[in-house]
Amino acid sequence: MIKKDFYSVSSNPVTPINDHLIVLFSGISQTEPNHALGPKIYDHYLLHVIESGKGNFQTEHGVFELGAGDAFLIHPGELVSYASHGDEPWLYRWVAFTGLDARTLVEAAGMLPDSPVVYNSGSRRSGRYIRLIQESFRRKQDQAHIAAAGYLHLLWAELMNHTHRTVLPSMAETQIQRTVKQMISVMSSQYAHPVSIEQMCSSLGYNRAYLSRIFKKETGLPPVTYLLKLRMDQAKRLLRERPELSVEQVSASVGLPDSLYFSRQFKRFYSLSPTSYRRENGGT
Repeated sequence: MIKKDFYSVSSNPVTPINDHLIVLFSGISQTEPNHALGPKIYDHYLLHVIESGKGNFQTEHGVFELGAGDAFLIHPGELVSYASHGDEPWLYRWVAFTGLDARTLVEAAGMLPDSPVVYNSGSRRSGRYIRLIQESFRRKQDQAHIAAAGYLHLLWAELMNHTHRTVLPSMAETQIQRTVKQMISVMSSQYAHPVSIEQMCSSLGYNRAYLSRIFKKETGLPPVTYLLKLRMDQAKRLLRERPELSVEQVSASVGLPDSLYFSRQFKRFYSLSPTSYRRENGGT
């Protein structure tokens, strides 16, 4: 039985021998009620298979209400957000992948940016394949990358058996959404470096007050806070997955060379110091 608020992720321990299909990491999470991620942009494909509960998935093309048995795919470069239900938070497994053949695999299942959902996806088998990917990564097997690619193909075959329903988008991208997407793209790609909100606004051709207003309206956060949260989220991942890095190295890796400032901000966001967070999440 999965305990409340459970989270586990395992990354590929092997450097792939080619770049055709690379499975990056895999995990499982029982989320809290109303747990939300985004709006944000990923640089890889990220598939979620919902095992129980429900929630919603929002892309540039639509809003989708989802439940147990459904699957949704995040495309690289797409602005997305997703949140679990307040009374029935979802339990899902996920797998991230990239590579030259990744798009071909995605297109074979018809999970395109404007139709990224498969209802009744055969979640028992699909979830099992994701679990096997995570287990091979956790055991740090020499052939983990090969096994993971094989399981991913089996997972995709299962999805292709259930792509008989058409999902229609419920919204179109506006100029404001495109501008906000550009801002998030800049932040997501440059968070590890000094990012000037002022310079970003200038490069987009708008004044800071206007961009701050539309950005907050679309995301719920001012640009400065969004960038800081992005850095903190990346720091959480490094603290969990890279135990060999010191807090100072993690701080520098997310664009905050002042480790004391980083620690204060991390504690403000998560009510734990970086060291305590690492200790509670399996770090050393």
